[in-house]
Amino acid sequence: MPNRLAQETSPYLRQHADNPVDWYPWGEEALVRAQAEDKPILLSIGYASCHWCHVMAHECFEDPEVAAVMNRHFINVKVDREERPDLDQIYQSAHQLLARRPGGWPLTVFLTPDRVPFFAGTYFPKTPRYGLPGFIEVLEHIATAYHRERAAIEDQNAALLEALAAAERQPGAATVAEAAVLQAALAALKTDYDPVHGGYGRAPKFPRPADLAFLLHAGDAEARAQVLTTLRHMAERGLMDQVGGGFYRYSVDERWAIPHFEKMLYDNGPLLGLYADAWALTGEAVYRRAVELTVEWLDREMTTPEGLFWSALDADSEGEEGRYYLWTPQAVQALLSPEEWAVAAPLWGLDQPPNFEGRAWHLGSERSLEAVARDLSITPEAAAERLEQARRKLLAARQARERPGLDDKVLTAWNALTIHGLARAARRCDRPDWAERAAHAVDALRARVWREGRLYASWQGGAAKLKGYLDDHAFLLAALLELMQARFRVQDLAWAQALADRLLDRFEDPERGGFWFTSHDNEPLIQRMKPVHDNALPAGNAVAALALLRLGHLLGEPRYLNAAERTLLLNTPGMRAQPAAYPGLLCALREHLRPTAVVVLRGPEDELVAWQRRLQPICPDNALCLAIPADADALPDVLNQPVRSYVSARVCTGVNCSDEIVRFADLRAILKV
Repeated sequence: MPNRLAQETSPYLRQHADNPVDWYPWGEEALVRAQAEDKPILLSIGYASCHWCHVMAHECFEDPEVAAVMNRHFINVKVDREERPDLDQIYQSAHQLLARRPGGWPLTVFLTPDRVPFFAGTYFPKTPRYGLPGFIEVLEHIATAYHRERAAIEDQNAALLEALAAAERQPGAATVAEAAVLQAALAALKTDYDPVHGGYGRAPKFPRPADLAFLLHAGDAEARAQVLTTLRHMAERGLMDQVGGGFYRYSVDERWAIPHFEKMLYDNGPLLGLYADAWALTGEAVYRRAVELTVEWLDREMTTPEGLFWSALDADSEGEEGRYYLWTPQAVQALLSPEEWAVAAPLWGLDQPPNFEGRAWHLGSERSLEAVARDLSITPEAAAERLEQARRKLLAARQARERPGLDDKVLTAWNALTIHGLARAARRCDRPDWAERAAHAVDALRARVWREGRLYASWQGGAAKLKGYLDDHAFLLAALLELMQARFRVQDLAWAQALADRLLDRFEDPERGGFWFTSHDNEPLIQRMKPVHDNALPAGNAVAALALLRLGHLLGEPRYLNAAERTLLLNTPGMRAQPAAYPGLLCALREHLRPTAVVVLRGPEDELVAWQRRLQPICPDNALCLAIPADADALPDVLNQPVRSYVSARVCTGVNCSDEIVRFADLRAILKV
């Protein structure tokens, strides 16, 4: 008989609806019962495409013996970390304090009825394995300790709450961090570079788009070369799906060869923008191909009927991780012509031993296209054409396989990251159809998650749910600013202003600066956080600060500029102490120290479009480049420039604006300076 999770909209929660565990979703019913029966809460946090979440579910939550122990001793609560990032952040921090090591998913936390954690772990097997105790043993031990060691638990809880509170009480600074902090961060990040395979740090290797964005636009030739090499290896090797496009979550090895096969929307949105920038900087085909294949994947596999984006694809299919994406040489050769096989086999490593668990091949470039073409005495263009024909044949064959599970939630924050990347790719790659696609997604999002001046975090089953978090507001504001550069629409500017106002009204700390992750009227939890560190997702405070700086300079609005500065002041001590830990905030600091340039074009439509197409590939990262149609109305005064019979441009930096510019060569020269 299904449990309470059958009524939920989250795919992750519904995955557990038939467990013999007496699951509750997070909410008043579970908390009240825990208080009434004086039982500890077993809080399990995961997400639908999480491999180890599936493993623990099969081993423990689907097992009647384990479920009986859980039901006897605990009130069991399931949480989708993607729907409730506020809960996930709090209890991951608590895990770090309790276990003295980083957390992860599944996260397994035991709480007193007042929601304070007293023991935490991640994955547990049913029986002892991998050096871990069996879950039944853990459950029995925790239940006994809860009733016999209450005083010690209460003392520990008090200390934990104080530690969580202290983390949000750090003092700010009187002055914003200086440019030397940027240089210190640049030097520290560069020293962590892998000169052989690209990327930063050792295996497992994550894309780390916030670090890459900071380094790419730092004005440092060495950092730029590091990022371009990293992006090249990520795109050519196994981190990118060579057949279907899109990037996997991370690489388990230092070579970017074998990924963990989840595909997350939040990775692919920022990577779209980075690869588009790399294409604009170099004109090298490898970067544009990564953009085009990722957009193709989004359109084919991740787009809802309404034009929004689903959240993730599972790593597993037919009960095996990666099964959907793996090949054998025999299967590939049977699909291809001899000419196609002659290119595909050496390039994808199909003429070498298997690279996945000694039994299968995950495709990634083992040789360059140019080297393969040279060996075959054909041109690189001919080799590329054969490879593309091979890719399409493999894609068609793969689509007949049993597909990985789809997490079909629509998350506002993750959609915003994707819209941002798609709009940036549109203007860098001169693809107005992508700009139209991004604008359609914005309209679909506005119609579904914006209700009477409130933004909601999720849209599922035809309904908006959960009050929007900081990330939802900040990421969407940044996406609108990016979209306005690809395709200016007055309604997007109006929504950007409304979102900025909500950020200040509902999230800002008026006393100390910075932004809380939850709104002032959100459910009270044991901690209220101000996220400043970039992880898999960029830090909400960093994105808010940068977006508010840009909107503030665009509109000449001091409220936005001051809120961004207060965020930087609050985090200046941290940036001075550990500069490399704040790449997102450092991007905002860089624009605070050298204010955003605003470029506004006006004029007849045909000429305006021509100027815009020439401008967008060279628009600096620290500039807003807007082509405002002649018929745009209800513009703020600062943007309402006269419309001539020819295209004219103005460039404003801070309070200083250029004279009217009527020659594109002059505009190019100003932007280079």
